[in-house]
Parts: sequence; C-alpha cells; structure tokens
Amino acid sequence: MSRRDRGHKILRSLGLLLILTGGIGMNAEAGLFGMGGSSWKEEVRLHDGQKIVVERSQTYGGRSEPGQSGAGPIKEHRIQFTLPGTRQNITWASEYSQKAGRTHFNLLAVHVLDGVAYVVAEPNLCLAYNDWGRPNPPYVFFRYDGHAWQRIPLEQLPLEFKTINVAHNTLGRDAEELVRIGLVSTDKIKEMNRSSNPVYREILREALTAGLPECETLIWYKCGWGSPSEINRKHFENTCK
Repeated sequence: MSRRDRGHKILRSLGLLLILTGGIGMNAEAGLFGMGGSSWKEEVRLHDGQKIVVERSQTYGGRSEPGQSGAGPIKEHRIQFTLPGTRQNITWASEYSQKAGRTHFNLLAVHVLDGVAYVVAEPNLCLAYNDWGRPNPPYVFFRYDGHAWQRIPLEQLPLEFKTINVAHNTLGRDAEELVRIGLVSTDKIKEMNRSSNPVYREILREALTAGLPECETLIWYKCGWGSPSEINRKHFENTCK
C-alpha cells in the first residue's frame, strides 16, 4: 500500500473519531506543531513540449496523524513561475486549512495555454476532500484570470492538458530527495511519479467508479466534523459557540 493510500485510510479513521468525540474545535491546540520548511525547483514540461521552471516551497505543521514522525504534514505550499513568453511572475499557494488541520491541496500539475495559467490539485486527504465537495475524479482545478486564481469545473480545463507534470509526493524522503537535487528534471519527476493509481498517471476526465479516496462522508458543523444526520446537526448547534 502506498504512503498516500495509507494516509487516506488514517484520515478516514480520524473522521470516525471526530464523529464519536463531537469534532475538533477550530482553536484546538492539541496535536499542533511546526518544523521548518523545504524548497526546490522543478523543470515542468507543458502540453506543447516547452519547459518552465517552477519554484516550490512548503512549510510543515498542523494536526499530525497517529504514529506520524518526521516533519509532519504540510502546513502551506507555494509555487512561483514565469508565464512563458512574458516577464510576468505568477504565484499559486495552498494555504493552511483550519478544517483540515493542514494545507488544502497537493499540487499535481501546472499548465499554460494561450497565455493563461492553470493548476490541477487534489484535496489533501479526507477532511479536505469533504470540504471541497468530494470531487470525482478527485481533482480541483484553478485558472489564473490575470489578477487571482479562480476555481473552474473540469469542463473548462483545456483538453490539451493531459499530464501530471510535477512531483506529487513531497513528504519525508521524497522531500529530502527533491531538496538534495535542487533543480529536478522532467525525467526525474516522471520517475518519482510512477504509481499504480490512475489518478496520478494522467489527468482523468471521467468519473471513477473505483479508486476514489476511501473517505467517510462528513459535514462541517461550525466547529467540528460529523456524519450528516439530524442528531449531529443539533449536537453541534448546541456545542458550537
């Protein structure tokens, strides 16, 4: 079982725990920590064959998983690159989510068409997956409108975009390897991204009937997560202040 699959199973268990305990308050301090950050560059191949250099950085912190060691979960993630044919620097950031206890997203792809930049990301484990509407296929898409990033539906993602073209495992030894290399080549990214999960081999366009994150359906009730039920709704209404 892959590290990412184990993470989804752990978060599923955490979701069940939240139901039993009445959720985690937004200001809860237990289990929160932070341990520095990492940065590196990646040579990213676009759909037309040209390459751009994407600078990536991430900080660590947030709620840890049971038995987790090392730097912990990613608290925030940021990328920066220059739009091809221009001098315009573009930044995309996945910030800390109080609801998820870590960064919202894992970055999967950066693409550009007709001077417009796009990002493909996946919700970062089960709480974020629920928070972003349980998408199927399990991606969230963004387009840069010249001023800000806007979420778009799959139908608005250009058909030319097919590849997962950035390193998608950026924790633990993978992060150490990326930092050690400094400027990671497209060939090395392809090598590191080898996966049996079709979600990470290419950008899927059809809804999946299998292979989705094994995440219990949860709802955010003002100050905690719980299963969708009238009992939980009333419980959180009475306990959330």
